Amino acid sequence: MPPTRPAAPAPDAAGPKVGFVSLGCPKALVDSERILTQLRGEGYDLVQSYDDADVVVVNTCGFIDSAVAESLDAIGEAMAENGKVIVTGCLGKRADVIRQAHPGVLSISGPQDYASVMDAVHAAVPPTHNPFVDLLPDYGLKLTPKHYAYLKISEGCNHRCSFCIIPSMRGDLVSRPVDEVLREAEKLVRGGVKELLVVSQDTSAYGVDLKYAPRLWGSNVYETRMKALCEGLSTLGVWTRLHYVYPYPHVDDVIPLMAEGKLLPYLDIPFQHASPRILKLMKRPGAVDKTLERIQRWRAICPDLTLRSTFIVGFPGETDAEFEALLDFLDEAQLDRVGAFAYSPVEGAAANALPDPVPDDVKQERLARFMQRQADISAAKLEAKVGSVQRCLVDAIDGELAIARSMADAPEIDGLVQIQNGRDAGLQPGQFADVEILGSDEHDLYGEVAV
Repeated sequence: MPPTRPAAPAPDAAGPKVGFVSLGCPKALVDSERILTQLRGEGYDLVQSYDDADVVVVNTCGFIDSAVAESLDAIGEAMAENGKVIVTGCLGKRADVIRQAHPGVLSISGPQDYASVMDAVHAAVPPTHNPFVDLLPDYGLKLTPKHYAYLKISEGCNHRCSFCIIPSMRGDLVSRPVDEVLREAEKLVRGGVKELLVVSQDTSAYGVDLKYAPRLWGSNVYETRMKALCEGLSTLGVWTRLHYVYPYPHVDDVIPLMAEGKLLPYLDIPFQHASPRILKLMKRPGAVDKTLERIQRWRAICPDLTLRSTFIVGFPGETDAEFEALLDFLDEAQLDRVGAFAYSPVEGAAANALPDPVPDDVKQERLARFMQRQADISAAKLEAKVGSVQRCLVDAIDGELAIARSMADAPEIDGLVQIQNGRDAGLQPGQFADVEILGSDEHDLYGEVAV
């Protein structure tokens, strides 16, 4: 099987060949893009099969046990198919786990350690001069389609959620200066990007480590903070979508920007649970009543607001009553998009020491009930859109269909809009279309454009 998320095709000039496997979240994807850009800039060709590669780089994830297993499997596949493997990414912080499973890997480094990756590649396959390096776009190589891109605004996190080991892997919050972020966004838009997806470990905390330092971009001064960043991005004339927004009070400040059409009316906020006691054990904000009040206030300001969230069921000590409170929260909050997983211990997480673990069969039963409750909510909310016209961005053409997303849909994690007459309408990836919604199910919408 070839490496996942294959890199863009290389020019015809032959150079040392690198295969690349990128796993994990969009933040890791941005790390992969930066490594690939450095490789390409040094004349390495990026190939899509193990057989063609002189060396393979695997960017790993290590957040939960299933991600660790997937990363170890990917390393093992690369070792079996190629034999020369460089490992980086979050699981690289647990080098002993990797060495125990795959002692023959050439090098192991942690996330964002681009220099170590490049040093390992140089040692395995020395670079050669390539006259085509000037063909690199000024925004670097991207692993996403041309019309959307992830914009990483910071690294690390200052929180110590008891179920999470991200700070031990990626460190404390380190924000990028706002002018640097806005310049990158500007380059991406010049390169054809129609949608910017803002990602970090904690988007709401952006700039706190820099004391919100003001920086000049264009003819205006912007503070290094979330609202000012959003104001700057809103001048670029493309969709801007916010992910990983921690529910601080100042999130209220960006809702008017959404109501004014300057940002996509979309918030990705990981609420995680609805029981104050469980939230306290998680070391998360626990004022659930205030959360519901804020959701109502946001929707009063911006009625088209889409709310996506993630939750953990079966956290240690979760009682039947606390799980029922979580279901009640779903009913009251009426969130648009929801993801969930059953709690599983992660090596190094403080939650491992909590008493009263929930049995696996109970966790799975609760997860199934949770997802069914949310599926019913989602189906009803999507059905309410039948008869409306939704502005959509086309991602792909599949036979007669155009596969698109509305303002309510982030790529890969949310639903789709299937445009039944997309090919007849002449639609292409990266185009916007106004779609009349004719039908729906639990996840997706179906419609047509006027031809």
